[in-house]
Parts: sequence; structure tokens; C-alpha cells
Amino acid sequence: MNIQPLGDRIVVKVREQVEKTKSGIYVPDTAKDRPQEADVLAVGPGARNDKGERIPMEVKVGDVVVFSKYGGTEIKVEGEEYMILSERDLLGIVK
Repeated sequence: MNIQPLGDRIVVKVREQVEKTKSGIYVPDTAKDRPQEADVLAVGPGARNDKGERIPMEVKVGDVVVFSKYGGTEIKVEGEEYMILSERDLLGIVK
């Protein structure tokens, strides 16, 4: 990937939602919620505090994260869709 995020931002690839329920029912696109789980592809160096020191990022490349429903900016690079999120838009790391 040719994107290096700045500050406390991360680049993620949103995971596709399951289109079929466990009981075998297919969910139409109109009934789906926006997925909120993603794979971390790139991490910025971290934000700076009031003294100008870097605050280390809590996530790393390869983590699977859950983010807020309306957070982030969708981008398209070389035909692939990604999201750029601020670290504060993250809700947790999936273990």
C-alpha cells in the first residue's frame, strides 16, 4: 500500500459482513448495517502531547479493530476501498 498515515491516524480495510445468518437466511444489502470491524494495514507515528513528545499508538499493523459507526473517511486507492481512522475512533482490539 502506498499510504502512510500521519499523526494518530490508521489505515484499515473494513471486513465484509456475513451475508447469510447462522440459520441460513440471506440478508439483503438494504438491511445490512455498516460493518464496524477492520484489519489495520498502516499506523501513523502517533499524536504529540503539549510538550511535543510523541504519544505511542496502541494498535499495530495486523490488529483487528472495532471502530465507531460513523467514524473515519472512506478512500479508494488503486481500485481498493480503505478507511482512514483517528485512533480516538477506535473502540477496541479484537483478540
